[in-house]
Amino acid sequence: MQQKTTRIARPLGLVILAAAISGAAVAEPKALGRFKDWAVFTEEKGGDLICYAATEASSKAPSSVKHGDVWYYVTSWKSGQARNQPSFRVTYDLKADKAPKTTIGRSSWQMFVAGRESFADDADDPRIVDALKKGSSLTVTAQSARGTNVTYRFSLSGSADAIAKAEEACR
Repeated sequence: MQQKTTRIARPLGLVILAAAISGAAVAEPKALGRFKDWAVFTEEKGGDLICYAATEASSKAPSSVKHGDVWYYVTSWKSGQARNQPSFRVTYDLKADKAPKTTIGRSSWQMFVAGRESFADDADDPRIVDALKKGSSLTVTAQSARGTNVTYRFSLSGSADAIAKAEEACR
């Protein structure tokens, strides 16, 4: 799998938590709108504008473990470093040698792990984003670094409008 060198996607809650823990001034993402189950944010990072559509998991399994925040994103950078890049992020480390899988309808894609986040191959990004816009639900299966198999479901209601808004914000 081809890995991109520049990855960014950060839910609002994690940014605020990091700022509170470190006591450092962290630029908070700016909310641009809510589209049913998806929200759109922009954020300045290193002089670049990052725009992303994001949704939080609507169900988490197994119910016997603490999952923390679980998000799915589609991110673009104004500079063009990334355009409509899907990613999945959790608040714990994922098992590096166990590829998470994104499934929408009958289509599925393997992702690669980068710590607490996972990404698809660059060549798969357009197909995943197209499926996100047209589908009704998304499932991600993964394994934590501790070996726990997890399954997350996400609603795709509002995804097409949110992705379009994030893309427009970073033109």
